[in-house]
Amino acid sequence: MKAKITLHIYAKSTKANAASQLPIYVRLTIDGQRLEFSTKKFVEPAKWSAEQSKMKGSSEEACSINNYLNLLKSKIFDIQMELVHKNQPFTIAVFKNKLSGIEERPRLLIPIFQDHNNKVKSLVGQEFAAGTLERYETSQKHTQAFIQWKYYASDIDIRNIDHAFINEYEYNTSRTLRK
Repeated sequence: MKAKITLHIYAKSTKANAASQLPIYVRLTIDGQRLEFSTKKFVEPAKWSAEQSKMKGSSEEACSINNYLNLLKSKIFDIQMELVHKNQPFTIAVFKNKLSGIEERPRLLIPIFQDHNNKVKSLVGQEFAAGTLERYETSQKHTQAFIQWKYYASDIDIRNIDHAFINEYEYNTSRTLRK
């Protein structure tokens, strides 16, 4: 997790609107890759402090925009902390999806296993023997029982399958089969 992350908030002078107001942009850079997006907020050039990356003054408008920018910064830092805690990589794509509320759909083990077994079943007699399908179905039942025993759940996200999971599964299923 040694990604270099920089956050820059600025008024983009090349995109002034008809009222000569500048849009406020956010630029997030992670290891040289940029994500730049508009906050959909506008500011008059004289009211923007480039050094502080916020609106000057204490008017209601300035407080509102500055609070919004602070919330946006907090959201970005919360995403960063979440990624650190979950030991996930810092990439522009991950930040973009999290900022826009797009969650990666979990891929669960049992439906993947079932899909595999359905494909094998359709090929029994051509590429697979009936005994092979039976062994795959038995393996799926053992996997479901292990997940229920270990995690008190009916399924598990495949991202959570690691070396420890495989070792525990192998140990417990071989122990169960010997009984």
